[in-house]
Order: sequence, then structure tokens, then C-alpha cells
Amino acid sequence: MLTLKNHYLVEKRNVLNEIRSNSMTLQELRFFSIYLSKINQRDINTRVVRFPIDDFKAIMELGRIDINYMKNVTNSLLSKVVNVPDECGGYIGFQLFKECRVSQTDSEWYVEIDAHDRALPLLFEFKNKYFTYQLWNALRLKSPNQLRMYEILKQYQTVGYRILNVEELRSLLGIDKNEYPRFGDFKNRVLVACQQALEEYTDIKFTYESYGKRGKGGKIISLKFTIEKNDNYTDKISLLEYIEERKLEAFTAGDSDDENGNTSSLYADRINFLVGACNEEFTYNEVVTLYDKMRNYLPHEKFKNETHCYHYLNSRYNEMIRRAENGGVRTRLGYVKSLIGKEI
Repeated sequence: MLTLKNHYLVEKRNVLNEIRSNSMTLQELRFFSIYLSKINQRDINTRVVRFPIDDFKAIMELGRIDINYMKNVTNSLLSKVVNVPDECGGYIGFQLFKECRVSQTDSEWYVEIDAHDRALPLLFEFKNKYFTYQLWNALRLKSPNQLRMYEILKQYQTVGYRILNVEELRSLLGIDKNEYPRFGDFKNRVLVACQQALEEYTDIKFTYESYGKRGKGGKIISLKFTIEKNDNYTDKISLLEYIEERKLEAFTAGDSDDENGNTSSLYADRINFLVGACNEEFTYNEVVTLYDKMRNYLPHEKFKNETHCYHYLNSRYNEMIRRAENGGVRTRLGYVKSLIGKEI
């Protein structure tokens, strides 16, 4: 087994950070940060990273699950694609990871993941145009938007500010054009939420103001972010402490058996339950994206209530159906996602 870095420093190329979000869940984004912290960017031989299976499950918030469900989780990681712009205005697309092995040795199960050959130039042997951060900054953030906002601004910390077109920012965050069409909603649900989270959990904080031209009707076109060092954050957490916290939460929550007698985590059970709220139209992974967004908008006590989550999502799904009948829906999943957090 390869010796891995023990100081957990994430080194990320700017070009990789500027690529549009590829719809990773919060758990997958965290996993990718952990992967980057475990490889040695100066040694391509560290491209294969191995996790004890219990650590992998804790990182992905899976609890105890059967091997068939594990395939869904690892296949989702293997499906993540990046599209890198070329010099002619086009792009080249490829996967981040090429192989994932779940196996055992000496009675110990493990998960092993290897980077895709085409992704290696993005991950190894670069000497400039990259930024770094300590892994602990990524571990307590609670949504994909928050983690991506941290990386987008951390890249420019030494500059002290970053100016972004609103549409460019939405693209970097992976926010669909149908989500938060009104700037007021985008401000409250994304900008303010990220501002509060980064100041509480990371080593940077930011303020922002509208900047540049305004379009017709006073539409805000660009934002200027001022980025500062933050010393008033929640205590740092090591990867080991984070993993142990997740294991403890899974143990405290308990596990349940599905109808086939397979042991599965409450997380997996809840997602499968919510699939029914959408009349089983969307896949498990698609419902995960809806669930992650619900996490941002529902009060904690209501989010933890499985029945409330089901009825909430079902009401959004039914509203999408109603509007689809009137021809006002282009992408059904995207439309349901856009309704989460809104009064209907």
C-alpha cells in the first residue's frame, strides 16, 4: 500500500477549479477533496488511493450497506465527467476516475480508487497556477454550494478580491438556470448562506457588492467579492476526527433491514423512500440531488422528519406536474429542484 500524505493539504489546479460543476453531491465533493489531500501531486505513483471500507462509508455518509448498493455509490463516482476548454473554443471531456475496486485482503474490506489517465495532467506534476487549502475547511460545510464557493474564492485569496459575472458564478456552482431566476432568491439562498457558512467553518470570509454594468430593468450583471483571512472559525477538525464523528452519528442513528433482509443505512432508506414522493420518475442519484437541496432550506427539525420531507418533496413534484400540463416545464427534474425552497 502506498504511503500517503499525512498533513492533508489540498492542492488544486486553477483550470480544474474553473470547470463548471459536474453535479457532484456534497459527499462526492468532500470525497474528491479528500482524494486530492491524500495524493502527492509531485508523485504520479500515488494516483491510487485506498480507504478502509468503514472510513469510505463514513466519508460518503452511508452507514452499513450491502455490496449491491455500494456499486451504485462507486459507479456514481466513476461517472463524474469534466469538460476542459481547448484553444479553439471547443472542449475535451473525460472522467475524473477510471477504476474503483471494492475488495478485501486479510479479512479487511477496502475501497480503492484510481484517477483516469486523461485526468492525470489536472492532478499531478503541475508547478504553477494552482492554489492550496487545508482539508479541514471542506469537512464541515453543509452543501455543494458552500464547498464550491469556498474553493472559488480561496483561489483568489492572495489577490484579495474576485469579480464574477452572475451567470458565470452560477455555472461554477452548478446552479441550473431555472433555479433562483430572481436575484433576490439567489442572494438569500446562495450568497448569504455561503457567506455565513464560510465565516463559521473556514479560514476565509467574504463580503460582496454589485459591480460593473447593470442590464435592462436594473438587473445585476456582476459581483465583486472581497476575500479576507478569517480567524474566527469553528475549531479545526482532522480527517480522523471527521470520520469518527460520522461513524458515531451512524451508530447513534442505528440501521434497518430492507424487505430483502439486507442491512442498509438510514440515509439510503430515506432516499429510497423519497423516490416514491416523485412517483418513482427520478433515479436514486437524481433524488439525492433533490435531497441535498432540501437540506439547505428545510428547518433542521423538519428535515430530520422523514414524513415531512416526503410530503414536502411530493408537493413540489405535484406542482411540477401541474405546470408541465400547461407547457411551462422544460426539464422535469430541474423544475422540481427549482421549486425547493419556494412557496407554491
